[in-house]
Order: sequence, then C-alpha cells, then structure tokens
Amino acid sequence: MDFDNYPVRNSTYKSDGFTLIELMIVVAIVAILLTLAVPAYQDYTIRAKVTECIAATAPPKIAITEYFQSMGSWPLSASQAGIDESLPKTSGLCRMFFYNEGRGDYAILVDSAAIGMTASNRILPVMSPTESTGAIKWLCTRGTTTIDAMKYLPSSCRGENIF
Repeated sequence: MDFDNYPVRNSTYKSDGFTLIELMIVVAIVAILLTLAVPAYQDYTIRAKVTECIAATAPPKIAITEYFQSMGSWPLSASQAGIDESLPKTSGLCRMFFYNEGRGDYAILVDSAAIGMTASNRILPVMSPTESTGAIKWLCTRGTTTIDAMKYLPSSCRGENIF
C-alpha cells in the first residue's frame, strides 16, 4: 500500500476553554495556598495588636524614667511616679499594667478577647529598665506569657526575664 497518495489530516483542534481537570487543579492550588496564608495572617494581626498594646505603655515608661533621673532611684509605687495603673483609655487592647515596686519594671496585661485569642493563652510581657552611666535602657521580656502565646509577642520581647 502506498501511503504517499493519501492526504494528511491535521490532528490539532481549537480549544474553547479549560477542561474540568485543569479547573480542579487550579481550585486545589488556591485551596492549599489559603490554608497556609489565613493562619499566618491571623497570627500577624494578633502580633500587631500585641505590639500596639506594648507601645501604648510608653507614658508609664517615660514617667518612670523621669522619676529615676530626677530622684536617683526607682519609684516605690506607680502612683509615686504619677502613673495610673489602669490603661483602658490608652488602648482597648491592654487591660492594665502592674508595676513592680521599687524595681522600675512593669508587666502589661494584654486582653486576650480584644485581640481575638482564646482565654487559655495569656500574654503578659514585662518592660524592665536598666541604668548604665545615666542612660536608661528598656528591655521587653516575655514575663509570664504562656508558651502557646509566645508566637504573638514581638521578637524583641521573647527573651528571658532579667529580674
């Protein structure tokens, strides 16, 4: 048989859209990306709220620093430094802070419900001052933050407590 005399058919055809398999693969990829991205985004937003809460305690930090620089010692109480220990007006994310008498450091209680966490997780970072040649340096440590909630602290606040 001589095949040279038969016309050759073009086996290509025009596609009008995506096949069902192609669409299912795209949906699966999007679903995988969402399962990875949504929890990471939620952790990020909680971490941002915790950072905002820590930043809201700048006025007590300034008051304690000014007291130390003028008196030469840490205030014995928060009221001695002119600080009100409740912070609901400053930030809706912080319930209050607790001053450690005579040492200058204070703990910040982050309201778990306000930032979207479960009540079993507690975030209680501690701001601790250290004096070196007249300059005050503030360190943020983890305080009594639960292990599960450590990921919500800023990285600069995950260190061991200094007192």
